[in-house]
Amino acid sequence: MAISGSLRTSSSSTAVLRAVIGLAPDSMSISIYDALGDLPHFNPELDGDDSIAAVRNWRNQLKESDGVLFCTPEYAHGVPGVLKNALDWIVSSGEFMDKPTAVISASPSPDGGDKANASLVQTLRVMMAEIVAGATLCIPAVSAKLSDKGEVTHPATAQALQSLLDTLAGTINKC
Repeated sequence: MAISGSLRTSSSSTAVLRAVIGLAPDSMSISIYDALGDLPHFNPELDGDDSIAAVRNWRNQLKESDGVLFCTPEYAHGVPGVLKNALDWIVSSGEFMDKPTAVISASPSPDGGDKANASLVQTLRVMMAEIVAGATLCIPAVSAKLSDKGEVTHPATAQALQSLLDTLAGTINKC
């Protein structure tokens, strides 16, 4: 399962995930979760209430996935609020427990969204996700590395994404 930290239809993070689908090993099938915007604001008083369909769907899709791949932009040196909100809904239910997870940040800045990447990794570790060694990546100047059609045009970036996917797939296959 792949999750973009952005709701924008023209998001570079979502474009990276779409490109990643084409780079995935034959043994890996990737679907993009596109309903972050459907989740209500997290409220602990509602947590555990199965009547919220969007939350139930989010949790079920995470449970059913063998691994998770994030790609997020960086907003004000952190992850976008919509992504943090989605993660807050998972804190008490534990869908990330021991789940092989990879994290990509993509940014027009020269640091590639490294602060958002580090923040997301830290949050996921607290949630007991298995952050796969070698499966984190910061992509700087992302706009220059994607074509208008969303294809990765920068060879080193394509190679780094391929390596990340191979590493994630290897960890999933060991589980």
